[in-house]
Amino acid sequence: MNNLLRLRDGVARREPDDRWTLIKDTSGDVPSGPLILPLGLWLKRRIEHHPVFDAVWLGPDDEVESLAPWLNRLPMIALEFPNFRDGRAYSQAYLLRTRLGWAGELRAIGDVLRDQLSHMRQCGFDAFAVREDKCADDALKGLAGMSVTYGRSAIEPRPLFRRRQPSDA
Repeated sequence: MNNLLRLRDGVARREPDDRWTLIKDTSGDVPSGPLILPLGLWLKRRIEHHPVFDAVWLGPDDEVESLAPWLNRLPMIALEFPNFRDGRAYSQAYLLRTRLGWAGELRAIGDVLRDQLSHMRQCGFDAFAVREDKCADDALKGLAGMSVTYGRSAIEPRPLFRRRQPSDA
């Protein structure tokens, strides 16, 4: 994937090389190497006793709970934003981080745009495959756009009023 951004120690950086190959078309042969497979194909390969070296991507209609038995062995989970108006991946990310305790890489794929990155980060994403027709360097600014959020999030469960020190009043 081109235009990949990753958070490392809270700092967003452009990732020059991405070893993963996103498989969108499941009708042909699956190439070798590290793959990001749609849930159906990932489960099929799992049943056929392939080792769990592949990452999985969930579409908006996929249930995150279906991955619970394999969370400790998955190298990465990608969540798809099919278009700008579909925000179900925000909820999926939040559930993976807070309810299921996923601590590995959580990548946003699909229609990923600069304006969404800050909110994606608050929901728990730490990698962003920015749409290929957009500038990744410009998108980095989207991650730096909000330094403080009022509400709770996957990365900061306390609302702002709980984070304030008594001397701040």
